[in-house]
Amino acid sequence: MRGKDACLASAINLGNSCKQGAQVRGALQSVKRAMMLSFILILLVTTTVFQSSLAVEDETQDVGYTVKMMVTYSNSINGTRIWNLTEEDRTIGLFMNNTWQMAYLLNHSYPLEMMKNDENGNPISVLRFPKLRLNPGENVSYTVAYHFLSKPRSIPEITEEKSGNLDEIPRGLREKYCREEGPWLVNDPDLQELAYSIAKNETRVLTIVKNFVAWINRNITYTEHEVPMYANETYAERGGDCDDKAILFVTLCRIYKIPAYIQVGCIYLPTTTRTSETYWEGHVTSVLKRIGWHGWAIVYVPPWGWLPVDLTYVKAGLSDPLNAIKAGAVTLQETVQYLNITQTDYVALSRESRELVTENDFYIYMEDEMVLEPSPEPPKPPEPPSDEIQGKPHLISFLIVTAVGVALAGVFMIVFVFYVWKAKKEKLREESAG
Repeated sequence: MRGKDACLASAINLGNSCKQGAQVRGALQSVKRAMMLSFILILLVTTTVFQSSLAVEDETQDVGYTVKMMVTYSNSINGTRIWNLTEEDRTIGLFMNNTWQMAYLLNHSYPLEMMKNDENGNPISVLRFPKLRLNPGENVSYTVAYHFLSKPRSIPEITEEKSGNLDEIPRGLREKYCREEGPWLVNDPDLQELAYSIAKNETRVLTIVKNFVAWINRNITYTEHEVPMYANETYAERGGDCDDKAILFVTLCRIYKIPAYIQVGCIYLPTTTRTSETYWEGHVTSVLKRIGWHGWAIVYVPPWGWLPVDLTYVKAGLSDPLNAIKAGAVTLQETVQYLNITQTDYVALSRESRELVTENDFYIYMEDEMVLEPSPEPPKPPEPPSDEIQGKPHLISFLIVTAVGVALAGVFMIVFVFYVWKAKKEKLREESAG
């Protein structure tokens, strides 16, 4: 997927090529933004080199990874516009916590202003930048680091015979994850005709999903783009990259009332020490070190629930379409889940962002690195003071303050009594003299 895949930023072009290498992440704000974005920080233009298979040996223990990200926003010295940085541009994703992984925010170069969930339900945080406007020739950078505890993973044993039917999908999920919104063109007549022609009145959900995967694998050639495409464009062109295929798949599922959305994550690539790519007419530069960004679909299949569906990066290949579920990237411990895209139209935002940076002569430099840690546990915080100092800090402070207070009160009483006594003595002397 070249040039898109996830959209976490005010503009998001997440390109994930399952066979090349680089990513661009950034948080941009469109001048003519029609909606308020909660996705912000990551403009991914990824073309990462994924090996045909990764070495996975007995995933029975937890594994620890650290991901470090650095972003620089620059306004060209020859520019004529001021870059007003928005809250979206200062937002970082916090990754997700679930039964497969635990995410920890290790450090960040600027204080956290707030923490919240975006419109897709992803946890995010806003940094407090030292300045909110970049004049021509100015720039601002930030860094952030995360630790991940990646756990052994398993996919339930799935068979078409045991699959639930369409009427077994909860109504609430259909209402939330089958409507037309974001990049999902559910009401497009050509796509509706395609979905029903592939499904052929099938009612078993897993069989329908398998048929969608098989059709896309046979008919959509892998082609790269710097901005993502809508499902009707991918269908018309008969070509697309990772997230283009995922968008088409999710749209077909939603048309057939099968809940689905996109998920994005990063993959540890130990042999890819460094790649550097530029995009968007040289306005975006991405450096990747042992990391690749990737996107896949998440679909609801009764009785098993939510299952991942990978249209491009599958260890065992797609000769059996169900391998898209059983052997996709996210089934590996090397993969860390980052965010969900359930309703944000990151296709439009990617195109708006590209226009924003190129027309205003703005530049983004991004550098991501993923490191395998010797221990799965996150680094320990600095050691607290010893027990002699910290053991009973509140009690010691209380006793000291109390003692000082008593001493001062005693001194005050002595002084007060002395002056009262002196005043009475002077009065008696005056009365004797009179």
